[in-house]
Amino acid sequence: MKRFRFQSLEDLPETLRGSVVAIGNFDGVHRGHQSVLNTALGFARDHDCPALVLPFEPHPRRLFQPDLALFRITPAPMKADLLQAMGFDGVIELPFTRDFANQTADEFVDRVLVGGLGARQVVAGFDFHFGKNRQGGPAFLMQAGKTRGFHVTLVDAFRDSAAEVISSSRIRDRLHAGDLAAANDMLGYRYRVEATVTRGKQLGRTLGFPTANMKLDDNAALAHGIYAVRFIRADGTIHDGVASFGRRPTVDEDGVALLETFLFNFSADLYGETCTVAVCGFLRGEEKFETLDALTEQMRKDEAEARAMLAGLAPLGDLDANLTFGAETG
Repeated sequence: MKRFRFQSLEDLPETLRGSVVAIGNFDGVHRGHQSVLNTALGFARDHDCPALVLPFEPHPRRLFQPDLALFRITPAPMKADLLQAMGFDGVIELPFTRDFANQTADEFVDRVLVGGLGARQVVAGFDFHFGKNRQGGPAFLMQAGKTRGFHVTLVDAFRDSAAEVISSSRIRDRLHAGDLAAANDMLGYRYRVEATVTRGKQLGRTLGFPTANMKLDDNAALAHGIYAVRFIRADGTIHDGVASFGRRPTVDEDGVALLETFLFNFSADLYGETCTVAVCGFLRGEEKFETLDALTEQMRKDEAEARAMLAGLAPLGDLDANLTFGAETG
């Protein structure tokens, strides 16, 4: 398989030098990011050259605010998958260390953009800053491009229908609040999580609803509740299902939060497989039931509602069509 992710400039093959380079953190790869990224892809097509993305890993807040919990909408592997699905040729995940952060703006341009990437064109958001103490801004980058031989394009902020700027922080807030529809609309695709399927207590199996259990990151912002989902296996096949994310108050109130997905018309063993869940629709909040019979009855209703919702699902855009509808659905 062709390598897509690179962690040093020395690893970058010569065929990817002289690319159009999109720069930014791009956590979430949301519609605002996509306006920058699609601009870069358009230039790459026009010039018949590769298109690369230069994000910063780990997130700069890990370095500058290490004690502040940070929910990543798209951890590095998932972000790379999304960028590859958009059509990029590679992602350069240069380690964001103290030494990297202490580079001057000129050093960043000379060492990374010119010496390391041989950038043909740089595309970034209108407010992009870089270098020690954020000394390099849009005007600096434009002038650096003129003197060092690369073009610079700065893309204005992308706004929603209410004229509000789409941002990663807004999406995190909506996920925390349980407003999945608004979060997905800003993302331009269905919010996704990825984890390894583990063995649980298998209570769902005894109730007729065997589930694939996944432990999400402790900082995951998804609100506890029941969701209609699409479950993507490692081989790319997609299966509809209904998922519960939470602490299972009816049977295990003090347990850790788990994502438990019941896949429709599916019986294969998934233990140990790393899978992705596209969270398509919110059905209801998490509830505590007095009896297992009452819980089972509600689960049947949840299944029926999820099936109906997923049967009428339509892509939110080209990226969502590729990600959520791109393989045979079971």
